[in-house]
Amino acid sequence: MLNKAIILHSVVPVRALPREQSEQTTQLLFGETVEILEYTDRWVHIRNDYDGQVGWADRKMISTATADELRSVADTGVTPAAVVAFPIVYAVSENNGHTIPLSIGTSLPAYKDGHFSLLGVSFKIDPTMVITAPLELNEANLQRVCRFMLNTPYLWGGRNAMGMDCSGFTQIIMKLFDRRLLRNASEQAKQGELVPSLKEAQSGDLAFFGHCHTATAGCTAAGTAATAVTHVGLLMNKEVLIHCSGRVKLEAITEKGIPTHQLLSIRRMSC
Repeated sequence: MLNKAIILHSVVPVRALPREQSEQTTQLLFGETVEILEYTDRWVHIRNDYDGQVGWADRKMISTATADELRSVADTGVTPAAVVAFPIVYAVSENNGHTIPLSIGTSLPAYKDGHFSLLGVSFKIDPTMVITAPLELNEANLQRVCRFMLNTPYLWGGRNAMGMDCSGFTQIIMKLFDRRLLRNASEQAKQGELVPSLKEAQSGDLAFFGHCHTATAGCTAAGTAATAVTHVGLLMNKEVLIHCSGRVKLEAITEKGIPTHQLLSIRRMSC
């Protein structure tokens, strides 16, 4: 059997174990490629080529691909960095007129002037909803992108505009700025360069947090030290964090953290 596959659905859930009742650990987006590690009758054990995340996907929701087909996906033509930059954008198949919703962060192979193609199928898409080169990482561009993501609901394992977890949010947003993040907050906390303090932070730095151990006092209370990374957000500036906790929202941040989480570290991701 072929050991590579490509995603032709808008979003595909990936689970910890090969059964529907198992927790969703991440998601795959349209056009992403995966390595197939193992087959069962209904499930495939996969590794996402983008971030290395491993899990189980429903076999009918992925499409095996030959080496030639995968090379055609990798060959992205004139604008290799074309990425959907708005929460949900509809692409229209030029073969049959069917539409497919694409979430923010979806890469568009062989994109040019509002058209892209995948495995021989051509699609039309609104070019104003696509960026064709990475954005410069600054506060103005973060505001430009993130304002459309406010109030996106929290979803464990989510990385699309209808539901994201904290690290799914940071991973997808940073993709627009040509920063490739791993999937989980604890993994992202090992990437990039450590920033000594919030005073030295810049827009686009990642802030990592641990849960408080006091339910009412927040992280400013004595004896609430947190050590394990359990949460991540993006700094809009030295005073404001954007993060997904219940929903994507803006929140004031200090050297101690935010009301529900203690600040553990700040890291800067280079291209």
